[in-house]
Amino acid sequence: MSMPIGLGLPPTPPPVLAPRRKTRQLMVGSVGVGSDHPISVQSMTTTKTHDINATLQQIAQLTASGCDIVRVACPMPIDAEALPIIAKKSPIPVIADIHFQPKYIFSAIDAGCAAVRVNPGNIKEFDGRVKEVAQAAGDAGIPIRIGVNGGSLDKRILDKYNGKATPEALVESALWEASLFEEHGYGDIAISVKHSDPVLMVEAYRQLAEKCDYPLHLGVTEAGPKFMGTIKSSVAFGALLSQGIGDTIRVSLSADPVEEIKVGDQILQSLNLRPRKLEIVSCPSCGRAQVDVYKLAEEVTEGLDGLEVPLRVAVMGCVVNGPGEARDADLGVASGNGKGQIFVKGEIIKTVPESQIVQTLIEEAMRIAETMDPEVLAAAEASGMKAEVKVTR
Repeated sequence: MSMPIGLGLPPTPPPVLAPRRKTRQLMVGSVGVGSDHPISVQSMTTTKTHDINATLQQIAQLTASGCDIVRVACPMPIDAEALPIIAKKSPIPVIADIHFQPKYIFSAIDAGCAAVRVNPGNIKEFDGRVKEVAQAAGDAGIPIRIGVNGGSLDKRILDKYNGKATPEALVESALWEASLFEEHGYGDIAISVKHSDPVLMVEAYRQLAEKCDYPLHLGVTEAGPKFMGTIKSSVAFGALLSQGIGDTIRVSLSADPVEEIKVGDQILQSLNLRPRKLEIVSCPSCGRAQVDVYKLAEEVTEGLDGLEVPLRVAVMGCVVNGPGEARDADLGVASGNGKGQIFVKGEIIKTVPESQIVQTLIEEAMRIAETMDPEVLAAAEASGMKAEVKVTR
């Protein structure tokens, strides 16, 4: 029998639900933002920006978690004074978040920040300062994000829409401000139109996407605590990203900002918009389960945390779907009667007691990872097929 000959071609990229909406391209430091670049994940520090050590420490934690771009608040002069050091020492691009005082926009630009977010709804006399801001940002070669927010919409716009932050109001505010920058020859603009209601937020971004080619920063503002905020962001981002809308995202949670990165990363992975990492295929358990599936799935997930290879692991608890899922995975277990059959690449390699399932899966995962060709791993990562250990509920 003749053997197939490898042609050295890269793996086929995983399918996505829709092509990306075409946008103009921006550079936020070293990170590209726009349809020609991967969708980036952002977060915002919760430290006092003037506490430079604490802020840089949190930025380091965010970077280690996969954060691409970080935003820092700048409400006081001492925060503005800290920006040059933070911008210089941060391992990822820093965006200064400016409200109320336009002077801090210029401080952030002079400090070497990679971009500036402005809220036109609450910056004093902002429209009259646009020419200066456009000139300064243009000279520095950095982009501006016009960040419109349902909770701080310009009073003029609110009055027009009877005091309601409707999708139309959010879009009109954003495009009006963008037009002022364009009048002065400045077009390196990203836009966000955030709202705490996911339905209104989705509709605002859909309308905005039809009316401009600016890169869009997605966000559900004030999304809530970890559980509720994760649900709101996942629903809203999924609706938009599945239509190709969105170029950078920030999950807003009342939680450690590292959690924002984890959620954002998983949202992109689930839509094949970011290389897959650790994901576990595990059953939700039912009356048929003859082992403690919850415990097994949690312990395997914990034991494989950080493993970054193209690997799918199935942890199954009964004979109905277990053998099929375990056989289809790179590595898996079909459990029953206090024991588990261990599958590797579709073949049963051994049967072990329930007490040894977790350790056996971890050992086999590490063994498989060690045998993988570095070139294969690099190709998989480049094509969006990174480590995959899948969880279903």
